[in-house]
Amino acid sequence: MCGIVGYVGPRDAQPLILEGLRRLEYRGYDSAGIATIHEGALDIRKAAGKIAQLEAELESRPLTGSHGIGHTRWATHGAPTTLNAHPHTDDEGRVALVHNGIIENHDVLRIKLQELGHEFRSETDTEVLCHLIEETYAGNLEEAVAEALTRVEGAYGIAVIHVDEPGKIVVARMGSPLLIGVGEDGEREMFAASDVAAIIRHTRQVVYLNDGELAVLTADGHSLLDISGSGDGERPRQVRREVSRVDWNLGKIERGGYEHFMLKEIFEQPDTVRDAMRGRLLEEEGTAKLGGLLALEDAVENVERIVITACGTSWHAALVGEYMIEEFARIPVEVEYASEYRYRHPIVTDGTLVVAISQSGETADTLAAMREARSRGAPVMGIVNVVGSTIARETDGGVYIHSGPEIGVASTKAFTGQLTVLALFTLYLARRRGMSTLQGREIVAAMQQLPDLVRATLDQSSAVECIAREYADNANFLYLGRGSNFPVALEGALKLKEISYIHAEGYPAAEMKHGPIALIDQNMPVVFIAPSDSVYHKIASNIEEVKARGGKVIAIVSDGNGDLSSRVDHVVSVPRTIDMLQPLLTVIPLQLLAYHIAVLRGCDVDQPRNLAKSVTVE
Repeated sequence: MCGIVGYVGPRDAQPLILEGLRRLEYRGYDSAGIATIHEGALDIRKAAGKIAQLEAELESRPLTGSHGIGHTRWATHGAPTTLNAHPHTDDEGRVALVHNGIIENHDVLRIKLQELGHEFRSETDTEVLCHLIEETYAGNLEEAVAEALTRVEGAYGIAVIHVDEPGKIVVARMGSPLLIGVGEDGEREMFAASDVAAIIRHTRQVVYLNDGELAVLTADGHSLLDISGSGDGERPRQVRREVSRVDWNLGKIERGGYEHFMLKEIFEQPDTVRDAMRGRLLEEEGTAKLGGLLALEDAVENVERIVITACGTSWHAALVGEYMIEEFARIPVEVEYASEYRYRHPIVTDGTLVVAISQSGETADTLAAMREARSRGAPVMGIVNVVGSTIARETDGGVYIHSGPEIGVASTKAFTGQLTVLALFTLYLARRRGMSTLQGREIVAAMQQLPDLVRATLDQSSAVECIAREYADNANFLYLGRGSNFPVALEGALKLKEISYIHAEGYPAAEMKHGPIALIDQNMPVVFIAPSDSVYHKIASNIEEVKARGGKVIAIVSDGNGDLSSRVDHVVSVPRTIDMLQPLLTVIPLQLLAYHIAVLRGCDVDQPRNLAKSVTVE
């Protein structure tokens, strides 16, 4: 969601911060701003709309100074206006602050501060932090920030500067991601960011903040403090943490000749699926090696029930995982919306393993669900993409999907990466639960073929584009699948909604008769996921029911299956594989269909309206 960038060092801060904000555009935002301190004065530029509007403002009135902070805002409290854009300031214009998250008790704090004479200029919850810091400031910025934060409830990632302390940035985190970038090769400069993408061009040396931590940044280095207990009268405790090295480079977050990041990421899937499996398949033993689960070995050995918690696309991946695990490992699986899990007093019994799935590893609802499960005594496993993310650090063990940075807001390669890891996890469990070596080897062999099968599926892009041209002006779509391809139908519908703004629904195909069939007419395209699997003949009957009512049918089928060609309006073929892995292939034409329709409709594919890449507020 919102993005933070900060810089202190010898260089001009404005271009560095502006570049970082551009690299955070993919996260979703509706306004942007930058503040610098120069010659004892605070100077701010901000604008509603895209960063281009901020750039225009800076061209006419550039900022100077080698010390500053910037922000991209995704509106929560208050409309997306220039006045509500960050950075915000105190009454005297001496403090500037940017904030990701939500201050839940902002109304109460605002009233108390107004009674003390503070005047508010924006509608935001963030502004109360500026006035709190003004109220508590006594010559030391980090002490004022720490004191102010003891009075707030909610989530925050903040960066603060003060005119009386030039060359210093104070950052703090509670529930919203934040990291420090350390200058390369001994350079006397420091960065702050909510996402490593913002600073990767300048440094790959980072320190990740944990919840309840505050850091002080100067050109000479940083100090890290634990302020989680300071509200109880305890003094902040010094924290020592190793600097981590980011293992990807700038090329991973550039389009590389593709028109959009989403298209690039769709076409990266042969490689990302291979990377998710790399070094993890044991061909001779017919199993998977998942080193990240060593700390969970006892929990896995004694597991009697698995609860998977996730949101959005990750929730759809979890549903596919449920089919995989129950069929092959014979362990009961429940898939929970993370946003609902902790509010319904979940039952956690002995033998329950909780699995948290999140691309970013920072999804607020998934983090909250994971922490709820841990508080009830459940061991928690993570499946995440971003190394060093909060979920990766707080789970008892887990598996990275190794998909690399995913810039497009609508997830594609992360979804197939999650499915690949869930297949590995299923194999890992099933071999411990009595699956034969022979059957394990068959699954390993099928998984080894996946990158080539994904590449062959991508060859259908032009055919899918032709279908998109025929249906780009439709107002509604229905997606239907059975078995493990029912979640694929949900994911296909979500992709279309996210980036083309067309209303779409996904259902189990047999459920069509229980209501949605009333919608079927010549204006309702229906996408069937109908590979040659164990329920193919059932879904073929559902297709006949749609055709009998004049519906238009687009069918995703297996190579060589000509049965449906004469009975549907359009066919897209995907290679054959074992049923367990078929969703990795059937989802790709649906990703392409959503992409091509969105492009034809002139939509902003990579940054769809109202959406954010990493949802870090509840």
